[in-house]
Amino acid sequence: MDAAEATLLASEETELPSDRVADLVEYIVCGLVDDEDAVSLDVTDSEGSSLIEVSCSEEDAGRVIGRKGRTIKAIRTLARALGQRVGTTVEVEVVG
Repeated sequence: MDAAEATLLASEETELPSDRVADLVEYIVCGLVDDEDAVSLDVTDSEGSSLIEVSCSEEDAGRVIGRKGRTIKAIRTLARALGQRVGTTVEVEVVG
């Protein structure tokens, strides 16, 4: 094993399961909003679960939440499904 392979293995080991879910949530949210630069995610990991807080501009918060909360409900469903596959429980909240 050379140094590049060792570095790659070390970086894969430090990636948390919630990182994959956060990447998915960020990808979806950035596709919905007008101001992608205002989007940030705060991921809080505890034992066996993760909380992903999505921050965006107030104008875009309505787009992320959707009419009657349908959009955020769909995002939460996708995040929970991926979380289940990678072995963690996930909650997604929008902080306007």
